[in-house]
Amino acid sequence: MTGIATRTSLGAAAVALFAAAANLRPAIAAVSPLVDRIRADLDLSATGAALLTTIPTLAMGVCAPLGAYVGRRFGLQRGVLFGLAVIAVATAARLAGASTWLQLSSAAVVGAGIAIAQTLLPAVVKTRFATRASLVTGVYTAGLGFGGAVAAGVSAPLADLLASWPGALASWAVLAVAGMVTWSAAKRSLGLDEVAALAGPATRGLPWRSGLAWRITVLSAVNSALYYCELAWVVPLLHSDGGHGAAASGIMLTVMISIQVVAMLAVPALLGENRDKRGGLAFTMTVTAAGFLGLAIAPGTATWLWIIALGLGHGGLFTLVLTMPVVVSRDAGEAGRISAMAFFVGYGSAALAPVLVGALRDGTGDFRLAFGLLGVLGLLTLLPIARLRAADRP
Repeated sequence: MTGIATRTSLGAAAVALFAAAANLRPAIAAVSPLVDRIRADLDLSATGAALLTTIPTLAMGVCAPLGAYVGRRFGLQRGVLFGLAVIAVATAARLAGASTWLQLSSAAVVGAGIAIAQTLLPAVVKTRFATRASLVTGVYTAGLGFGGAVAAGVSAPLADLLASWPGALASWAVLAVAGMVTWSAAKRSLGLDEVAALAGPATRGLPWRSGLAWRITVLSAVNSALYYCELAWVVPLLHSDGGHGAAASGIMLTVMISIQVVAMLAVPALLGENRDKRGGLAFTMTVTAAGFLGLAIAPGTATWLWIIALGLGHGGLFTLVLTMPVVVSRDAGEAGRISAMAFFVGYGSAALAPVLVGALRDGTGDFRLAFGLLGVLGLLTLLPIARLRAADRP
């Protein structure tokens, strides 16, 4: 294969990776701008509304080992495609009506589909882009952020256009179908057919005895907890505590996620392929924590500063966290096992965060305590970051 053909093939594979990742957050990010309508129609408290974010996040954790099984059984190519198909079907099911049971069960199945696809993507990166792991992880993380940004910004106007919030939630099935088409079209460029069972994720048990794997898991849990609290509660906080209008609050969330998308690409490009990510992780986590603390202490003052801090800090942090299983692993199988463990424990733990924030909001009347605790949690995570060692093999 010529150099031009090789670059074209890699480009097509990267586009497919971006398209697949773009479907890993819209079903969750679309809820936040519609939460007031959903609460009114379903008669939910803030804690109950948080379940629409918590349940898919919990399913993402519980079903992470399922992703490992699907990778072994069907291979990486068909495994990711299967995950996207589950997302498409479960998202479309939300159109059936404004029923609490239906919306929560659909959210759970969406989470399972996300778990399958995102557990396999680090193994895809390790298999196809081993020498460009950090940069390509930034590409698919940017896809993930892009999908979330579009869903957060478009869902409310879409609900107005359709006169139906279930219709707006279900519309993101179209994006999942587009992701399936793109992933299938790039099958040859991805070249994953030969890495089925032998090099697939989780060919052995999860690395429960690895200190490094546990530190990555803790980091993943905190990263996810902060992210889903952003999606679920930044808009309500800006509206109720910060005094901003509903439309302005939604725009701020969209801008925040858009900045995250840029940071997801820029941070790994700036850091390069250096295996030691501790400095980048510590810096981005500190900036992210500052954003949460700022919104807790002064949500109506210097609001854009806190939004920018969450955008730049958490965008870079997200990519670096997802890069870690790829950076420290020997092969695609090991990357998949560490990812499965991080997602299984991490998302399972992170699922509680939006509900706890909702409970604290119901109990105190505002988001001050909840967001302050999230900021402190981010700062405490600097300890496991400092102890990360690439040499401590799983």
